Amino acid sequence: MVIKVFFPSCCPEAESGLLIGRWIPEQNAAVVLAVVHYPFIPGQVKQYLVQITEVTKVNVSVLGSWSSHNSQAKEDFSQFLEDLSSIFPHDLWFQLTQEKENQSVFDYQVVQHGSKNNKEDVILIHYDQRKVMLSKLHCLDTITAEDNHNVGVKSEAITSDFATIFDTVAKCELLFMIDKYDETPIKFTHWQSEGREASVVVELAKQASVPVCVVLSLLLSFISSICKSRALNIWPLRFLWSKLSTCVQLAHRLVHLQTIANTTKAQNLSEFMRKANLFVSFLIDVGLGLLLISWLYQKNRIGQLADALIPVADHVAKELQGLLEWLMGAPAGLKMNKALDEVLGRFFLYHIHLWISYIHLMSPFIEMILWYVGLSACLGLTVALSIVSDIIALLTFHIYCFYVYGARLYCLKIYGLSSLWRLFRGKKWNVLRRRVDSCSYDLDQLFIGTLLFTILLFLLPTTALYYLVFTLLRLVVVVVQGLIHLLVDFINSLPLYALGLRLCRPYMLAAGVKFKVFQKVAGKPLHLLMQINPLTYGMIIRHYRLPTYSCYPKDSWTALCQKLFLGELIYPWKRKTEKQD
Repeated sequence: MVIKVFFPSCCPEAESGLLIGRWIPEQNAAVVLAVVHYPFIPGQVKQYLVQITEVTKVNVSVLGSWSSHNSQAKEDFSQFLEDLSSIFPHDLWFQLTQEKENQSVFDYQVVQHGSKNNKEDVILIHYDQRKVMLSKLHCLDTITAEDNHNVGVKSEAITSDFATIFDTVAKCELLFMIDKYDETPIKFTHWQSEGREASVVVELAKQASVPVCVVLSLLLSFISSICKSRALNIWPLRFLWSKLSTCVQLAHRLVHLQTIANTTKAQNLSEFMRKANLFVSFLIDVGLGLLLISWLYQKNRIGQLADALIPVADHVAKELQGLLEWLMGAPAGLKMNKALDEVLGRFFLYHIHLWISYIHLMSPFIEMILWYVGLSACLGLTVALSIVSDIIALLTFHIYCFYVYGARLYCLKIYGLSSLWRLFRGKKWNVLRRRVDSCSYDLDQLFIGTLLFTILLFLLPTTALYYLVFTLLRLVVVVVQGLIHLLVDFINSLPLYALGLRLCRPYMLAAGVKFKVFQKVAGKPLHLLMQINPLTYGMIIRHYRLPTYSCYPKDSWTALCQKLFLGELIYPWKRKTEKQD
């Protein structure tokens, strides 16, 4: 039977005394948590261990004795430490002795009911107590084999063995609150024995965050109640709010702020990491927004942007006019239906004329609008990007109208041709049963159907060409908006706090552990060094990725191509569960 003894790497410098820790019989493992220095009073040690057990719910006991290399009267003192096993009864009593020549090599004895086990049956595993206490193990059930290959080292699977060991060290944080500067009858050696780790700034921030969170929570509740009021949720306004990217992003950030300002303490690691990721993401977002504001309002860039906007809109309108004039002729040498071509061309040219008039009417107010819109970046870069997406949608509204007109006309002809084609085959569409049934038609119906089919068939190329051109223009706009929405989703969902931990303190997000030989001396126990394998960046993004809304299409490429062929409208804001017209 091999016994594993987990020994803190900070304890070889400890003075002689008792080994305090937990024995795990199911795993034949002993976790050493601290060393109690000699001299001590056994009754006080027992009383303190009872208090630690009641508070931490961990069965902390005396595992054995520790003899340092500088102990005086070594033989008598070793006998004294061995006799302590009768005062602190335990199934196994470990006696670790440090060698003078090599302080990292220990000799040991394991006493069980007066008998001594073979020395080869014990493995001493050195671990960094601070890293183990602060780290959080993650279950590997959600990590793929590809991720394990990316780690680069052979990792030990996370089983209940290591989970119990990490949990034992983490729960016994109260044991590490006593350092050498405390005036207590019991002196310990552990990872904080030289002085407790603390930050005055962090403690002050914790104390100040409580009233700030309460005030912020009340303010956010008031804003949320206003947004949910009946006056702002009548049908036209509710439809408009749901289609504007800015309103959707503001609502998304409002939910994030309510989660951050919640004064309820996080119950587990997932809740804490979610709050921390949301807080850091919000800070980075606002910081990037303030940088954008500082850039926009320097050297009158707002005025330069407003002056360049009108010429660009005029240039786009003139290009569309030239495109329509080209379509009204013989585009690419194609023979079009002249009457329908003239009607469609003049119809779209009239819309372009209206659009140019609208742009010139708004030109005196564009700089003022952009000036106030730029201030909204103080709410975050994502809000500014959402406003840019909405501005692009407004500036290309005429292109959207062209696309809708062409798509509706093309779709009407496609469905008309498909219905008349069923008429030729003696079929009809059964609306109630939603299937194609047989049907007999008389001569007049066949004649009218043939006439309409011929008209629609010969008019289809002209309509299809207009539909193709305006669909391509619409797709360009949708792609630009889609890239903006992808950037917004990337900023919203990126777990920046977890990535920062992985960069600065990788041991805090542990995927597993690995071992390497620390000391191997003939006739001495094997010494291993336990190191923590951190999660890879890909694992962190998949595990801690924040939920976000999706404004881009969820359809597959096959469904998208089918919609384009049939002339169905493509809405970038539609979800799969929403019903389309």
